[in-house]
Amino acid sequence: MNSKEIFDELNEISRQIVELENEHHKLLESPETKNKVSITNLLNYIALRRIDIRAFQDTLHAHGLSSFAGSESHVASQLVQVKKRLMPGYTPGKEPVCDFIEGRKRLESNAQTLFGNRANQKIPYLMVTCDAAFLDQPEKMRNLLENGMNIIRINCAHDNPKIWKKLIELAKTQAQEAQTSCKIYMDLAGPKIRTEFFDDTKSVVIQEDEVFYIAESAHAIQSEHVVLGCTLPGITHSVQVGERVMIDDGAQKSIVVEKNDNYLKLLMLRNSKKSKKIKAEKGLNFPDSILEVPSLTDYDLECLDFISEHADIVGYSFVNSAHDIRVLQNALKKYDKKPYIILKIETPASVANLPSLLIEGMRKELIGVMIARGDLAVEIGFARMSEVQDEILWFCEAAHVPVIWATQVLENLHKTGIATRAEMTDAAHAVAAECVMINKGDFTEKVLQTLKDVLQRTRDHRFKKRYYLRPLNIAHNFTIEKE
Repeated sequence: MNSKEIFDELNEISRQIVELENEHHKLLESPETKNKVSITNLLNYIALRRIDIRAFQDTLHAHGLSSFAGSESHVASQLVQVKKRLMPGYTPGKEPVCDFIEGRKRLESNAQTLFGNRANQKIPYLMVTCDAAFLDQPEKMRNLLENGMNIIRINCAHDNPKIWKKLIELAKTQAQEAQTSCKIYMDLAGPKIRTEFFDDTKSVVIQEDEVFYIAESAHAIQSEHVVLGCTLPGITHSVQVGERVMIDDGAQKSIVVEKNDNYLKLLMLRNSKKSKKIKAEKGLNFPDSILEVPSLTDYDLECLDFISEHADIVGYSFVNSAHDIRVLQNALKKYDKKPYIILKIETPASVANLPSLLIEGMRKELIGVMIARGDLAVEIGFARMSEVQDEILWFCEAAHVPVIWATQVLENLHKTGIATRAEMTDAAHAVAAECVMINKGDFTEKVLQTLKDVLQRTRDHRFKKRYYLRPLNIAHNFTIEKE
């Protein structure tokens, strides 16, 4: 490709970007739309990612030009800059909405608004899950704050408002004494889809290649095989033959082989549990099924009174559509104090609809996103997890939306005091997010210390998709051994 051919190819990309902007001109021109710059840049990125430019990227790189590999936060500006290098004096017909510096500033400003101030600006914010056990050891809260915790997470699926209030008071008191800030994040429980038994049974054993049932009631079927219940009524109407049913975070995989209005007949394909047991209250996932489940439950609505009064941020579980976002935003309208909303991406639908979810949330206010890797990995399959979490990060950077990297971060270290090689690599990848969430465990302080060290080392080398070339000891120490 010569310079003119490259310029023509860039013009074609620009044309498609403008075309998508024009398709959504009502949204961008509406006086009610907030975050117009970020929404415009997200549309620009969507247009770019509709095109396969891999071969063109190699051509750009061979000519010493930007290949757009790190242009998420400022797509149109990057196009203009490359054109200017090819054709000095080139002037765009329309100035880009933001450049590299402005895109980064917007993302950093949004993160600070959501998550508050932090001492170490070079690593992501650190969020720790807290529960009633912290009330028996208040010094632990202080130690975590001193070791870098910026946000406490309270899961509304556990404990109660009395416990939540005590945890919040403890966090605020300890943060004040430690002369640091601590934001309060509360997770809505969302729809609970779990196993249950119709009697006093505590657990059952189901081997691989064995048949079992999920029924609507204890009287739905008489069988010599195991019969389970499901906490979601009407599940038999939504799930079809041939669709998968995952149990206990995907440890057990089954498939529907027969159904009627009263029960699902399943075949256990894989049971990774040593005991082969299925217990009550274990999560059920239906990755192939379209479930008619409201993201905002009656219990969630009850929790909003407390959350609006006490929390800075609210996590929205199992959000799948723009309609889901509007439901929560409308429910929060009656409160004078409103927490910022974090969209938890944990289903195939939320991944597929991510751009529209971001736009819907950003139209009215600042939002954040959580990559809820627990349910998400089960739903989309573990093999796709690395790919999908990267895609979420890219689209969110294009929208200047802060991301929380969540679930099983340094989990083995948290539980046993010893980290695995794989989870250390995983933790390093978390530097691409604006916040990292860790769960509960016996070694939380050690996890925070290790995480800070890993993130700091990684941050010296990279920001998002861009790698920095700092001096390396390997290069400094280079010598050729004399014979």
